[in-house]
Order: sequence, then structure tokens, then C-alpha cells
Amino acid sequence: MRVTILGTGTSGGVPLIGCSCTVCSSTDPRDKRLRTSAMIEVDSKVLVIDAGPDFRYQMLRAQVKTIDALLITHGHRDHIGGLDDIRPFNYLQGKVIDIYCDEWGEAMIREQYPYAFADNNYEFAPKVKFHKIRYEDFLADGVHVTPIEVMHHKLPVRAYRIKDFTYITDAKTITDAEKQKIKHSKVLVVNALRAEEHIAHYTLAEALQLVEEVKPELTYLTHLSHQFGLHAEKEGLLPPNVKIAYDGLVIEM
Repeated sequence: MRVTILGTGTSGGVPLIGCSCTVCSSTDPRDKRLRTSAMIEVDSKVLVIDAGPDFRYQMLRAQVKTIDALLITHGHRDHIGGLDDIRPFNYLQGKVIDIYCDEWGEAMIREQYPYAFADNNYEFAPKVKFHKIRYEDFLADGVHVTPIEVMHHKLPVRAYRIKDFTYITDAKTITDAEKQKIKHSKVLVVNALRAEEHIAHYTLAEALQLVEEVKPELTYLTHLSHQFGLHAEKEGLLPPNVKIAYDGLVIEM
């Protein structure tokens, strides 16, 4: 399995528009964070988690040629705002793109891209096929996936586990039952917005507490705001089995 971290930023990305703070002004490429997304290459398949507003550039930067399935965590704009750019994959692969998401995620995609589902469908609109997921394990083009429900304030969000890799974003709380699905992961990627309290996202301390509970072999922090701090300064303060993810990071498993 090969995981490429396509983006590690929060909804506004880093640098944040109009901000001249130390992080937003940093010249360290690890402090340049597109909206959160990841690509998993496993069993000769390519799965992408979320397609936010930076999707087009992320695909170009990672030189992605094919996509077998999109796994959507939830329907917020920073996670589905780039879906129109699946059109080249429709054309090059000669097929619709399979999207796996819950009912609310599908509703938000249909609402934000109505032209893709209109009766007088424009020939060059994005072409997708929805596969509704609930709480049971499912196959994404033959790849076994375990969905994990996390709460983004009051909104259910889907995290995903594929073999020994678990990917969580936009979590604030996770029930004990759902945490059982995360245990024994070799690699965990989890959101850690900043040090200060937030109503809908894990703080750094809360993310580290989850690591203590589920005990993955290695953890990478993602969905980071400019308030998280400089990569170079913060990573040295973390436990040895916890690292800060950055855009373009490749994890071989």
C-alpha cells in the first residue's frame, strides 16, 4: 500500500488569504497546506479521499493518471469543492467515477453540482455513480473499506480504514465503539487543528489523547490551520511516534 498525502490544510488552507503571520509567511514548503485530501494505492487500485477546491492542482502535482473511486468524508465545501475536475478522468478512463459517501454527502454533491444530474445533462458535465455507505464495511472497486463514524460538532463524518491504514478528518468526538475500529492501525492520519479549543475539530491535545487510546504504530497529524504553528518548531515537541503530515508526503506500507 502506498499513501500520498495530497493536502493537509484546514478549510482556508495555509497560507490564509490576507494573513501575514509567521506561519503564513513561512518559506518552508511544509507550511504550505492545500485543503485536506489523501490518495491510497492498494491492490492495483487508486482511491482518493475527498476532492476539495484544490483537487485539480493536487491531481496534477501528484501526477495522478487514473482514479478508481472517491471516498467522501462529508459534504462540506472544502471536501467536495473540486468534484467538477473529475471530468478529465471521465474522458481518459471512458467511464463514470464511483463515489462512496453517506446520504448527506450525496445530497450536498447533488445540490452543489445540479448540472451534473439535470435531465438535459450537459455532455461535458462530471459523471459519477453514487454508492451509499452506512456503518457496515464495503468494497470500493474491490478494496475492503471500514467506515468509522466521527462527529464534527453535531455532524456525522466518515473516517476510513483500509487494511492497517486509518484516515480521520474533521473529528471532534469519537465513541468508544468506533475507536475499536481504529485500534491496531499501523498508520493513523488524524486532524489536529490547533492548540486552542474548537467546537468542531480536535485540538492537538485531543488528537494526542486519541493516539494514547488507540495506540497506532505511527501517527501523522493533518487538517492543520495556520494557528497550529510552524512545522519545523512543532514537530520536535511531539512524541516520537507522532509526526506532522505535509503536502506530498508519501507513506509506504
